Amino acid sequence: MSFHLFKEALKPCSNLATAHESLPISQGFDPGILRKPPRSSLSQQLSRLDDSFAFEDWKQRKPGSEEAKKHYVRVELKKEWERRDNGVEEEKEEDEEEEEERVVEFRRGQSSEFRFDHTGPFEPLVLSPEDAFPVIQVPASINCRLLEHQREGVKFLYGLYAKNHGGVLGDDMGLGKTIQTIAFLAAICGKDGESVGSKGSTESRPQRRGPMLIICPTSVILNWESEFSKWSSFMVCVYHGANRELIREKLNAQGVEVLIASFDTYRIHGGVLSDVKWEIVVVDEAHRLKNEKSKLYAACLELKTPRRIGLTGTVMQNKIMELFNLFDWVTPGCLGTREHFREYYDEPLKMGQRSTAPEKFIHVADERKQHLVRILQNYMLRRAKEETIGHLMLGKEDNVVFCAMSELQKRVYKRMLQLPDIQCLINKDLPCGCGSPLTQVQCCKRTVPDGIIWPFLHRDNPEGCDSCPFCIVLPCLIKLQQISNHLELIKPNLKDEPEKQKKDTEFAAAVFADDIDMVGGSRQNENFMGLSDVRNCGKMRALEKLMDSWTSRGDKILLFSYSVRMLDILEKFLIRKGCCFSRLDGSTPASLRQSLVDDFNSSPSKQVFLISTRAGGLGLNLVSANRVVIFDPNWNPAHDLQAQDRSFRFGQRRHVLVFRLLAAGSLEELVYSRQVYKQQLSNIAVSGKMEKRYFEGVQGCKEFQGELFGICNLFRDLSEKLFTSEVVQLNEKSVPLQEATFSSPKDSAELGCGDVPGLSKDFAEGPTATGQNLSNREEDTAGNPNFKDMGIVYAHRNEDIVNGGRGLRFSKATVRHGDTRPQVPDAFKRRDVPSTSEQKRAIFKQIAEFRNMGELEFSRWVLSASVSEREDVLCDYKRRKRKAPLIG
Repeated sequence: MSFHLFKEALKPCSNLATAHESLPISQGFDPGILRKPPRSSLSQQLSRLDDSFAFEDWKQRKPGSEEAKKHYVRVELKKEWERRDNGVEEEKEEDEEEEEERVVEFRRGQSSEFRFDHTGPFEPLVLSPEDAFPVIQVPASINCRLLEHQREGVKFLYGLYAKNHGGVLGDDMGLGKTIQTIAFLAAICGKDGESVGSKGSTESRPQRRGPMLIICPTSVILNWESEFSKWSSFMVCVYHGANRELIREKLNAQGVEVLIASFDTYRIHGGVLSDVKWEIVVVDEAHRLKNEKSKLYAACLELKTPRRIGLTGTVMQNKIMELFNLFDWVTPGCLGTREHFREYYDEPLKMGQRSTAPEKFIHVADERKQHLVRILQNYMLRRAKEETIGHLMLGKEDNVVFCAMSELQKRVYKRMLQLPDIQCLINKDLPCGCGSPLTQVQCCKRTVPDGIIWPFLHRDNPEGCDSCPFCIVLPCLIKLQQISNHLELIKPNLKDEPEKQKKDTEFAAAVFADDIDMVGGSRQNENFMGLSDVRNCGKMRALEKLMDSWTSRGDKILLFSYSVRMLDILEKFLIRKGCCFSRLDGSTPASLRQSLVDDFNSSPSKQVFLISTRAGGLGLNLVSANRVVIFDPNWNPAHDLQAQDRSFRFGQRRHVLVFRLLAAGSLEELVYSRQVYKQQLSNIAVSGKMEKRYFEGVQGCKEFQGELFGICNLFRDLSEKLFTSEVVQLNEKSVPLQEATFSSPKDSAELGCGDVPGLSKDFAEGPTATGQNLSNREEDTAGNPNFKDMGIVYAHRNEDIVNGGRGLRFSKATVRHGDTRPQVPDAFKRRDVPSTSEQKRAIFKQIAEFRNMGELEFSRWVLSASVSEREDVLCDYKRRKRKAPLIG
């Protein structure tokens, strides 16, 4: 065989070259094509060698000459013939003008220094010191597909390995923690980066190391197995199902390099696996190790290796002590003892975050925070999307929308609060009516025999349990959340046992009272039209208006809910609206989930994806969607953030808008406020950020329960208040916070709501005085049918509140005399400052002109040039610009 035919036989699929040529550099690369590693490193080298010869030959000709143009056409025709011979169809370029009309630019601050976007040269990434032997390096065929932040992550993991201790890779969700881990393992095991099926991948094996263990959620096992098969040649086995005994035998015979086990499997069978001498143990979603009392945490402590690596995008979720539990597992003793950590870090940081904390407390908290961050930096690498792949994405806005409950919902909610069960909890600390010096909960009101919820829970124990009456707190909270979402949820479920259905029927009759005929009785509604009606559900009324705007513009929507019954109701709502949708919940077989995802991403007709937050929080890549709706909030803020990141991840080409729907004046406002509190504590302890102090409450402290904690706060009647608005305004001491976030069609269009009545011009109307209640709010807007139909009473951006940003402020000085309507807030005005994407495009165009090339021609040159050549061009451009700027 001739050398030419040999090269042609090994030449890879040319769609990689096509993607390189068709994408401008500022747009990033298509992850579905470019991030797949090549099948043969030899073929890649030969292909690059051949292309480099052609490029050098063209470069020797004078740019712009007829000879150069003819040569360029010949090269392009040759490439086109090769593509057709290989049976590869060239992808069609999207119309840029149409895309610019649909895409809303993400507004940022000043852009960072311009740099070329590239994946990397085809050369290995050396991790070990220069004089070390053997050389530890990431193979070139893997390294050339890693992004720059992923190379830094691999270096960090190797640094932990070299020091013989563990650590945490805490990158945001969607930054490729799985790929970084596989690249690191391939380096220390001396893998060449070839897939299992490629030739020569097992010819020369390096020095053998011990087996490596991956512990992860069941939902991502297939993803780990798939990524290993794509990126390298490990012998991978999944310790799951009936073949565990055979895998153990293979493991003892040294026939397994990587073993993957689920959390549940390892928790149950961890005793057998903990006896193995593992080289490295990797725990994916390592925040599952936050509870030191869980069986999973105890089982993981039995692992014999000191090289323990945790992968998580949410290092801390609820409490600062979760940090200690995680880092005490990866590197025992790095944060001292548990009591020392609690006294030195946990208590001062929480007390310093109180809204009325003394200056001394704030000063101590600031010192301890900085000290904790310095220690964690030795064992953790934490990076956000904004600082890594922000230049490849158009950004995300997390909007929190407070929807007014329907009048029927409000009445049912108030009746729920008046039930004997909840009144027992509210009055627990009052003196007992029998004349005893004890409180009610210590004397006559420890049990609630005349209630509805308590008797059912204690039907086998009429005297009550040791936890009474606090054992009914959780069931009561669930009922309040169901009322906030949809009244149909509190009716009996036909799938439950008869006794529970009877109890739920009694409860529904009690809270519906005289309104029972309006909801079709206390039994579950089978009427399709009744279930899909939005009149008695405040959130669905707002959702209907938003979706009318989005679907008319071709936006694709992810709709999340924790309740499967709520998904059933939303499904009927979508059918009535005529929307084409997909659905994924806990009953969806694992084998069908990826096909549902692929179908939604590829099908233009699929407008909405209904997803259960429990089933779809991990392992899904839905970058075709640019609108995310979270119908019901969770106490744990990480769950809502994970749901958002199903769409906002690498490969997303459009601006992502998130809408969290909350029932104003209900328990959900308190749920969201606790989310803000927890997110701020996480930012303080993990990142060392300065956060605005909104709340007086301190988690876990009975002395300072404030407005957030304690049973009385949970069951407080908030129906006549804008609780969240009041808390935020109370701490915006310079100027009050504006109640609404949109004030003109132009501003609301930026959030994708320009066509929605009530969000165009009337959404800005509202009170500015702190403490104005909902009844007054409705009186002020009674003459505005559009606003009332929309049913939104308050909204803000989550990042402005959590991160203590500029907030949604307006200046009193800008309000005209006699005009009670606030002006457009600065945070939502369209600025003349170009976005980061626009700035980078402008600089890219300038550099192309500096090289006497067109943008497309220069883009192709960048893709074929080496890193040093690119840096030289940038240096020359900057040097020339300092002397004589090209523009302005």
